[in-house]
Amino acid sequence: MEDLKKHFPALQSCTYLNTASNGVIPKPIIDWRRQHDLDLMNHASVFRDKHKLHIEEIRKTVSRFFDASAAETALVPNISFALNTVLEGLPKGQKILLLKNDYPSVNWPVETRDFEVCYAEIDENLEQNIEAAIAKHKPDVFMFSVVQWLNGIKIDFEFLKQLKSYHPNLLLIADGTQYMGAEKFSFADNAIDVLGASAYKWLTAGYGNGFITVKESARERIFPKTIGFNSAERFESLPAETAFMKHFEPGHQDTLNYGSLEQAILFQEKLGTENIYKKIASLSTKARASFAAMGLLKNDTLLREKHASIYNLKGDKSQYKKLMENNIICSLRGGGIRVSFHYYNTEADLDKLLYFLK
Repeated sequence: MEDLKKHFPALQSCTYLNTASNGVIPKPIIDWRRQHDLDLMNHASVFRDKHKLHIEEIRKTVSRFFDASAAETALVPNISFALNTVLEGLPKGQKILLLKNDYPSVNWPVETRDFEVCYAEIDENLEQNIEAAIAKHKPDVFMFSVVQWLNGIKIDFEFLKQLKSYHPNLLLIADGTQYMGAEKFSFADNAIDVLGASAYKWLTAGYGNGFITVKESARERIFPKTIGFNSAERFESLPAETAFMKHFEPGHQDTLNYGSLEQAILFQEKLGTENIYKKIASLSTKARASFAAMGLLKNDTLLREKHASIYNLKGDKSQYKKLMENNIICSLRGGGIRVSFHYYNTEADLDKLLYFLK
């Protein structure tokens, strides 16, 4: 695989192990953004006359990449906006199952609304905990992150299929921000009913862009209220004629930010998605084995068969400071040191981390 550092100037001056916080934007996307803004500056409304066609092209690229249909897909500024829109469209008083200590943008919008809330624990027995909570509380909705932000625990998709077969009326709503772009994913083949993501992490598209996909069968349960002119087809359209997914796209759509998402996807495809996903998995496996041998992992990671490429290592502020002083960029999260590996990382990055951890 080609040396990718030429596409990521930020990697020239540091060992970047912080994609779980912020993905590094490739230089070709910045070049595209620069040209986009020059065209807007030079041509103004003439340039914007084509924006609807451009948005539809972006939507098709995003939906194709995640094996969804364009009719199931909306472009959104971030996952928080999308999830709040979904929750505003749910009938009040529903019972929603959450994971305790899941990402705030997942839990807070539920906890601050008129829902009955129950929880399952996040640990090495995640799926069993979810199953027990569903048997006990009988929720209408289960809302969760595909990959946990604090420690990289990834939910088992086969478990979700079984869960859906046992509880067909359970609405599954997921945040894929810490997952989408790190592994091949098929929305069509997955049990999840509603899936969205912000694209500034593993999709390396920068801020202000993301997407949400909603299966046709889930639309009988969700009644979004968000609306604006862009939700309509024409000036003459009536608000009641708004298509379901267009409720997620009120107002003027930003071809710069959403176009950046498309360019990031095309960049991954140019590199070869199969190759980069294999690279992430291989590097993550080596990192996990090394961390385990050094006693740096907790049972919630050690005792699970599958895991994302995000690790929370046993360590304190002084160790974190030592890593940062040696230009190893990571994060203090959840009482430990969080590191994460993406396709632009190398074994040399892992070796440098291990050297300073020792």
